[in-house]
Amino acid sequence: MKIKELREKNIEELQKMILEKQEKIRKFRFDIATKQVKNTREIRSEKKDIARILTLINEKNKENGK
Repeated sequence: MKIKELREKNIEELQKMILEKQEKIRKFRFDIATKQVKNTREIRSEKKDIARILTLINEKNKENGK
């Protein structure tokens, strides 16, 4: 997901996205364990998206706090 798209969302939407991505990662782990998934690199991109979203939430919280 592009950072530009994420900047347009508010904090509540970003937090909802984090929960969805964490659930997706959890499902990936089970699928990997049962050898149902061949593309294991997808989990990396989900983790990076979560990191991007958390960074934006922190930036927005600092802006609102000042």
